[in-house]
Amino acid sequence: MRRLKNIYHLGIKELISARYDKALMLLVVYGLTVLVYVPAANGLMELRNASVAIVDEDRSPLSRRIADALRPPLFLPPRFIAPAAMDQGLDSASYTFVIDIPPNFERDAQRGRAPALQLTIDATAMSHAGIGAGFIERIVQDEVAVFLYGHRVEPPEAAKLVVRAKFNPNLHDSWYLGVMMVLNVINMLSVVTTGAALIRERERGTLDHLLVMPLSAFEIMVAKLWANAAVVATAVFFSLLLVVHGVLGVPLQGSMALFMAATVLYLFSANSIGIFLATVARSMPQMGLLTILVIFPMSTLSGNTTPFESMPETVQQIMRFSPSTHYVGIAQAVLYRGAGLEFVWRDLAAVAGIGLVFFLGALMRFRRAVALAQG
Repeated sequence: MRRLKNIYHLGIKELISARYDKALMLLVVYGLTVLVYVPAANGLMELRNASVAIVDEDRSPLSRRIADALRPPLFLPPRFIAPAAMDQGLDSASYTFVIDIPPNFERDAQRGRAPALQLTIDATAMSHAGIGAGFIERIVQDEVAVFLYGHRVEPPEAAKLVVRAKFNPNLHDSWYLGVMMVLNVINMLSVVTTGAALIRERERGTLDHLLVMPLSAFEIMVAKLWANAAVVATAVFFSLLLVVHGVLGVPLQGSMALFMAATVLYLFSANSIGIFLATVARSMPQMGLLTILVIFPMSTLSGNTTPFESMPETVQQIMRFSPSTHYVGIAQAVLYRGAGLEFVWRDLAAVAGIGLVFFLGALMRFRRAVALAQG
């Protein structure tokens, strides 16, 4: 009972200290509002306002019909350029797509000669390049068919594909990016806040004050874990409700209670990693460098930016030992697909097991550091 009281009062001390740490509070608020909203609302991967230029060497009603079919919001109004300006426009990134309509295009189409158009793409704009080429191909085919036959040409019934998109029927990028950005910010905050709290105690000399008290390394460490986890978990809850669901309009399908329980469990793992790094680093700059080395793979290789299954097998096997990989799976299952505990309990167990390993490793190093300081 005494140990629990010590952990509770030490945690309250951490919360009071965090309250007066304006830089830390600003980081938490900024991270779970601006850093979530801006990429989700503006960092679109879908085709939107793509720039198009047309080299119209035919100057026929059909070529003008194709140009008129390239409309917002998919494409900006096309610009007509001379053939000599095509390469310069692509080199200067003025256009993502350049359509070259050859001479006699309409006449050859009417005579059934299947004339070819040239579509040149600036493939450095990856998100637009692949998707936009498909849209332009379909638009050209439809406009030529309507011009020649009076109706669009549909594929044969035997080959017709019926697409039904589940969980995100309109394929809004913001629905996906909003939640994933929250997870990225959690990775950053969970490691930084706990590790920085321990480094700050050491640099200010207040850790020495704690060591002369009848407190154990376990009590000091657990107090930092629960206090910093409480701050981040509270901020995550309001970020999901106010920013992701409220401002971005993302429907949160599953149980918020289940997701928040998984978040607290993940914060236990990530905060343990933060304390482990703090026992390795000797100063705040070293802590910052170590944090970058850890957070970057945790965020980019956990499956929240690209499908986990598309990564090399070796990378997949390594990242299964990261709690972030399992946490991303839980978040996607619960918040997107409305999954219950029966679908995510294995990932929850994995997060708990990995967190326990890092907790014990951090506790061993912290005890050693305390013993050296007291000796």
